[in-house]
Amino acid sequence: MKAVRLYDAMDLRVEEVERPSQPRAGHVNIEVRAAGICGSDLHNFRTGQWISRRPSTAGHEFCGRISAVGDGVEGLAVGDSVAVDSRVYCGTCPACASGRTNVCEHLGFVGEVCDGGFAEAVQLPARLVIKHEPSLDPRVAAMAEPLAVALHAVRRLNAPAGEPVLLVGCGTIGGLSGLLLSRLHEGELLFADLKADRARMVADICGGSVVDLEPTGIEARLKGKRLRYALDATGSTRAIGEALGLLSGGGVLALVGISHGRLDLDPNILVEREIAMLGCHAYENELAEAVSLLPQLEAELQQFSDVLSSLDEVPGAYQQLLDGQTDKLKTIVRIAE
Repeated sequence: MKAVRLYDAMDLRVEEVERPSQPRAGHVNIEVRAAGICGSDLHNFRTGQWISRRPSTAGHEFCGRISAVGDGVEGLAVGDSVAVDSRVYCGTCPACASGRTNVCEHLGFVGEVCDGGFAEAVQLPARLVIKHEPSLDPRVAAMAEPLAVALHAVRRLNAPAGEPVLLVGCGTIGGLSGLLLSRLHEGELLFADLKADRARMVADICGGSVVDLEPTGIEARLKGKRLRYALDATGSTRAIGEALGLLSGGGVLALVGISHGRLDLDPNILVEREIAMLGCHAYENELAEAVSLLPQLEAELQQFSDVLSSLDEVPGAYQQLLDGQTDKLKTIVRIAE
């Protein structure tokens, strides 16, 4: 079968590999239908930061159909349409025992510590598989995992009803967070992104407004209301610093982007204005809820995505995404119907 394998930084290859063997106890085999390219995939490809095995089939945002079931697996059957939990957690460390599997002391991810979804088939622990509506378009079902990341960030931000929210970065997680807020939050949404066209597209779909990261325009837009809640999905230390400067006293800034470099921060800003900065890593138990939301968000999610027709296109798509040559939020590769 065909698979896209990461050998090292800047070394991604499309190869023929053996199909998964009969699943061992507690595991299932999945025929992959569609898989999404994530910003963390690009980061790992560019830097090699999280390469723990060479080579490894990349991809952790995907959906498919179960083709075989190992001994001891309950609640799943051949033919089930499923999405995948990307987190490979131990289940026994103090973090997992407290329910915080997203900060497991031994946490790894599908596509890094085990083979992922940029392949025609994959074998995974059954605990990482969740059923979804069979009628869902695969390009939508493949977005369950990033939608869960966005849902976790929105829940961590916890903006009260009526409060405006600023979303910095209109990539996948910023856009999905905005989409969720448009359904789950009562309050004005402001979107900022270096790509004005992408910001406008996301704002139009989510019913928000495009702003620059400067006080005057935001104050004018909010007509005297204070901005206290913001979510950064860029990881840019400059954007994070600018967002902090925009928040009024008692504000909260949620960080969900992958950062490069260090933040030059005067902690007195946080103390004197009682600003809270929250890290948001992956998700805890939000995947099932994200899957349940997919049918009602299907039209918007389709507008957010581009679709590739073959695994052969993945390496080229990586480079195009790194070069900023797309206006969509998510690139999905369709692998099978």
